[in-house]
Order: sequence, then structure tokens, then C-alpha cells
Amino acid sequence: TDYRFGGKNPDAGLDCSGMVSYIYERATGLRLKGSAADIARQGRNIERAQLRPGDLVFFSDSVDPIGHVGMYIGNNQFIHASSGKVCVVITSLSSSYYSNHYTGAKRTIQ
Repeated sequence: TDYRFGGKNPDAGLDCSGMVSYIYERATGLRLKGSAADIARQGRNIERAQLRPGDLVFFSDSVDPIGHVGMYIGNNQFIHASSGKVCVVITSLSSSYYSNHYTGAKRTIQ
């Protein structure tokens, strides 16, 4: 799926919060609305060592303390809509950029 700022539909393109919202709504019926920072206000904080597939991971960017969100998929990887890659991609949490900008994780489903 292509990246599109503000995108909420995979046919037209997704941004990071749109991708997370789309997946969660279809998989669980849970609606996560708003930006990455808005989504970060939901769920409970978890430590990085406690991550399991489906947890949300958050990152700072050049503008916001929480400017990006992805979904942890296991094996130290997460899926996210990347503006830099202009598509949905899988990235390692250990990659230089994301390791340095990691701000925390939330679990919204028990």
C-alpha cells in the first residue's frame, strides 16, 4: 500500500496512524482514532522487553515527541506506513533511525 499523509484506506494510501487504525478495526473491532500522539493516549504502557505481536510502538520525529506509530510483529520487527519509503514496510526496531527515536509502546488488546 502506498503512503499518503492523512490516508485511512489502503486503496487510496495510508499514513502510520491510518494503517494502525485500519488493521485494529478489522481485526478486533477496536477503533483507534487520530494521530500517532492521539493513539499513544490509549492502552497501557509496556516495556520494550515485553513486546508481543499486535502491540503499538511509538517514535519521535523532527517535529513531535510522538510523531510515528507502528505495530510490533515479533522478532524485533514492526510494520508501519513509512513516508520515507512511501509505502507500508517492515523494519527492525534495531535499525539506527528507529532505535534512536523509539519513545515507548502500548498494549491496547489484552
